[in-house]
Amino acid sequence: MAVTRSARKARSSRLSASEELARARSRSRSKSPSKRASKKSADAAEGSNWVEGGVGCGLIFVTPVIVHVVSWLTSEQALRAGVDPKLGLSGLLSQASTVGLSGLLSQVKDVVLASIVAPTWPAVQFLLVFNAVALVLEQGLPGKVETGPETLTGHVPKYVNNALSHCFVFTLLFYALSDMSPISGFDGLYSFGCFFDIFPAMMTSLSLFGFALCFFLYYKGLNFPSTEDCGSSGSFLKDFTWGTELYPRVFGIDIKRFINCRFSMTYWMLAGASFTYSSYKRHGQVDWGLALGSLSQFLYLVKFFEWEMGYMRSIDIIVDRAGWEIQWGCLCWVPAVYTFHSRFLVLHPSGLSAAEAGAIFAVGFSGVLLNYWADTQRKTFRESEGDCLIWGQRPKYVKATYTVTDPETGLVEERESLLLASGFWGVARHFHYVFELTAAWSWCLLANPSKNGAAPLLYAVFLTILLLHRAKRDEKKCSLKYGKHYAKYSKLVPYLVIPGIY
Repeated sequence: MAVTRSARKARSSRLSASEELARARSRSRSKSPSKRASKKSADAAEGSNWVEGGVGCGLIFVTPVIVHVVSWLTSEQALRAGVDPKLGLSGLLSQASTVGLSGLLSQVKDVVLASIVAPTWPAVQFLLVFNAVALVLEQGLPGKVETGPETLTGHVPKYVNNALSHCFVFTLLFYALSDMSPISGFDGLYSFGCFFDIFPAMMTSLSLFGFALCFFLYYKGLNFPSTEDCGSSGSFLKDFTWGTELYPRVFGIDIKRFINCRFSMTYWMLAGASFTYSSYKRHGQVDWGLALGSLSQFLYLVKFFEWEMGYMRSIDIIVDRAGWEIQWGCLCWVPAVYTFHSRFLVLHPSGLSAAEAGAIFAVGFSGVLLNYWADTQRKTFRESEGDCLIWGQRPKYVKATYTVTDPETGLVEERESLLLASGFWGVARHFHYVFELTAAWSWCLLANPSKNGAAPLLYAVFLTILLLHRAKRDEKKCSLKYGKHYAKYSKLVPYLVIPGIY
C-alpha cells in the first residue's frame, strides 16, 4: 500500500522541540540497562513501533493449553482413549445434559491432562535437523540484498532474498531423504509421514523451547539489543508477551525472519504432504479432500516465499516486536492450528469424491491466485514508485509524508510514501484479505464439516478474527504515521475490507 522514497529533507540547524526530544531519547538509550528497563509505558512506542502492540497477556495462559489439546485430539492416543473430536461444541453440550456441568468439567480436565505429552528424542531430533537445514539454506543460498522500511531511529533492516530457493531446495531435500526417495537402493532416513507420527511430542518440545527463547529475547532487548528500536513498557507481562526489541539478531541471524518464515511457513508447507502420505498408508486410498487441500496450501506457501520480502515489510515485522505473541505463536500456534484441518483427516477421512474436492479446491485456489495478483500490483507499484499501469491505467495514489530521527545527528528528517488507491487496493484498503480468507475457508471445507463436524473450521474462524483485528491495527498505525494524508487516502478508498459492508 505504501512506497517509501529516499528523499531526505533536513530541518533547520536550530533544534525544534521534536528534535530536542529525539536527542533526549538518544541520550537516554546510552544509560545502563537497568535504567532502560524502568521506562514507563509512554515510551513503549519508541523506535518504529507506531502503535503499542499486545493482544492480551491472558493469552499466555490459554493458548498453550489449546495447542496441546488440538495436537492430542488428532493423535492416535486420543483415538485409543475414545475421544471423538468430531463431536465439537454440540457434543460437549449434549454430554453436559447427561453428566451435568461438574461431570463435563471433569471430562475436559481429563482431556487437558491427557494432552500434555512429554518430549521424545525422535521429536527433538527431527526439530534440530529441520532447523539446522533451514539455517544452512538461509545463510548459504545466494540472493539479492533487499531492505525493510526505515525505522524511527534510522535503522534499515537488510535481508538476503533467497526465500524461493529455500522453499524448493528444502522441499526436494525432505522428499529425497525420506522413504519416498527416488534414489535407487536408498531406503530413506525417515518416514515421509513423520510429521503425524511424532506431532504431539513435537508440539511439547516447541512450546518449551519457545518459552525459553522468549525469556532470552526479553532479557536481550533490555540489556544488549541489536538496534535502538527497543525498550520497556514498565510491565513484565507486557514486555514478555509483546517483546522488548523490534529487530533482534543473534550471531547475524534475524530471529523474526528465521522463526516466522524459514521454520513456521516451511513446516506448514510440508505438513500437508506428510499428512496425506500418513492417510494413504493408513487407509490404502487417496483422501481427495486432504490431498487437494494440502496441494492448495503448498502452492499458497510457495506464493508466500516468493512474496517473503513483502511480509518483511508488514505489520508483523515493522510493528510487532519479537516477543512471546509472535515468536511462540509462529513456533507453536502455526504448526498446531494452521495444520489442524489437514491433520484431522488422517484419522477421520473427508469422504469427498474427486469432483467434490476439486470444486472446492478450484474456489480456494482462485483465492490464492487473486491474493498473489493483489500482492503483485502493490509490489510493482512500490518498485516503480508509481510509474506503472494497474488494470491498464495510471494508478491513483496519495503522497504522504512522515518523519524519522537520524540516529547519528538526532535530527528529525522527513520521508515520503505513496499510498496506492488503484486496482484491488482501490476496492478496499485491505481487500486482499478477502482472497486470503477464501483460500482458508476452502481448506477447512475440504475437511468436510458436514461429516466431520465443526472442529476442522478452527483455522478459518481464527484467521477471520485475526485479519479483521489486524486491519484495525494497521489503520491505527497508518493514521498515526501519516496523519491527514491517511485521512485523505481513507476518503479515496472508504471501505476497510469488504466494499459496501466493512
